[in-house]
Amino acid sequence: MSDARTDTAAGPGHAQVTRPDRMRYARRVGFNTIIIREFSRIMRIWGQTLVPSAVTTTLYFVIFGSLIGRRIGDMGGFTYMQYIAPGLIMMSVITSSYGNVVSSFFGAKFGRHIEELLVAPLPNWLIVLGYVAGGMVRGLLVGAVVTMISLFFTRLHVQHLATVLAAVIFLSGGEIGRASC
Repeated sequence: MSDARTDTAAGPGHAQVTRPDRMRYARRVGFNTIIIREFSRIMRIWGQTLVPSAVTTTLYFVIFGSLIGRRIGDMGGFTYMQYIAPGLIMMSVITSSYGNVVSSFFGAKFGRHIEELLVAPLPNWLIVLGYVAGGMVRGLLVGAVVTMISLFFTRLHVQHLATVLAAVIFLSGGEIGRASC
């Protein structure tokens, strides 16, 4: 006789699969599907995703860094370009990752496939986590592009790598909290 927690229809010689295992597998497939869809969306519209951040950063460096930076001079042993580079990188990362989550949700609403996502056997926190992970992927891609652009204008030094990694982790947690509200 079959237990309510197991599925014995596997037959002789096959391992029994429990319902929690099937739910865990379904959740993993759903989460991976959301991330893959978000990544393919980012790559499909790369001209709208990566190029504007690169152009904006270049303009900031040319206008603020070159023109205003000459008048300000050094600050604490750093040039003005070195001073504004981390802020420009983080500004691009934060705005693009948040914009990705918001535009994905609104696109799903207007495309009328949000209903299909909400009917799926996925908890709401997992759906939000999938979209936030997509936003993090976009933020990392934009951050890499903007960092490469920054290297054309100035030299960047990472003094405390552990602090940078901790900041990335805490900012990711903040993005999760903000998206779930």
